[in-house]
Amino acid sequence: MVGEAKKGAETKKGKTFGLGCEPVVGSLAPAKKRDYKITNRLQEGNRPIYAVVFNFLDSRYFNVFATASGNRITVYQCLEGGVIAVLQSYVDEDKDESFYTVCWACSDDGSPYIVAGGSKGIIRVIDSGRESIYRSFIGHGDSINEVRTQTLKPSLVISASKDESLRLWNTRTGICILIFAGAGGHRNEILSVDFHPSDIYRIASCGMDNTVKIWSMKEFWKYVEKSFTWTDLPSKFPTKFVQHPVYCASVHVNYVDCTRWLGDFILSKSVDDEVLLWEPKVKEEITGTGAVDVLQKYPVPACDIWFIKFSCDFHLNIATVGNREGKIFVWELQSCPPVLSTKLSHPQSKAPIRQTATSFDGSTILSCAEDGTIWRWDDVSNSST
Repeated sequence: MVGEAKKGAETKKGKTFGLGCEPVVGSLAPAKKRDYKITNRLQEGNRPIYAVVFNFLDSRYFNVFATASGNRITVYQCLEGGVIAVLQSYVDEDKDESFYTVCWACSDDGSPYIVAGGSKGIIRVIDSGRESIYRSFIGHGDSINEVRTQTLKPSLVISASKDESLRLWNTRTGICILIFAGAGGHRNEILSVDFHPSDIYRIASCGMDNTVKIWSMKEFWKYVEKSFTWTDLPSKFPTKFVQHPVYCASVHVNYVDCTRWLGDFILSKSVDDEVLLWEPKVKEEITGTGAVDVLQKYPVPACDIWFIKFSCDFHLNIATVGNREGKIFVWELQSCPPVLSTKLSHPQSKAPIRQTATSFDGSTILSCAEDGTIWRWDDVSNSST
């Protein structure tokens, strides 16, 4: 169960293969490039908070964030002086629901949607403007570990599930467009998924089978377009299976619980105490094959439990990741060798940090923890005080 601070699978013997030079490993000596100070701590409840995420889709809401805890989704706003204001709270009708993930999407008129999923395998689309449920997506056969929005088309949302599949949804029409599973799919729980920032067809996913897979929607894009003009019942849409990824790599030797694109490179985190930056060498003509070139390693001590997810600012300048001891590591992404900008800790922050959220410009870092707390850190490097 995700809610337990559970150790990952035993580390296997083996090593990452690469092309060219050996990967550059970052030093754990903080460079103090940024000076973050804790400005707030909230006790949301007694249940673990598994997800926290800022809204990067609309400049009006850059300082708004949502959390997922138990059967509750809560929306907050970061104000000046470290203030965190509660804006909305949604409580699911099923008391046994436990939300593990939340993301932001958009309606046709640009108003914000909140998309959440968890233990029951149901995806809730909440119209934040009207403060009501807009849609519920049913299709996964088990719990949902992550939902992500296609920022180039923010009506599209993808979900990663314990049922070993990914599903692409259209929040506008309620259609399940594509299911990524089958012969070449994941062979265990999928823990994370991400859309490529500029190649609208590409998706990366990772999970408990220790692999990272890259999928392409190019061949199926006509069905994505069709989903926007569909007028019949969503259940009658010709949902297609994508059974083979264009690339699969065993970059890590243990569970991979978070992956994000960094341009055409990939950042991926495993329970073996590190985040890797690597380049997939995809051979387009041979489906599912390719090599990997590991470029940099970002150590994260005491990060050996699964379901700890990192975050980046909008411009991908920094990555922030927590650990099971309640500490946060802030890594500079645009430097080689890797630079640990700073390490954040507080005597009262001892519970495992499940996810961080980094603000649009990187000036604020949020973390949500196993003990139901939210922590806010603000960059005071350039502050007159």
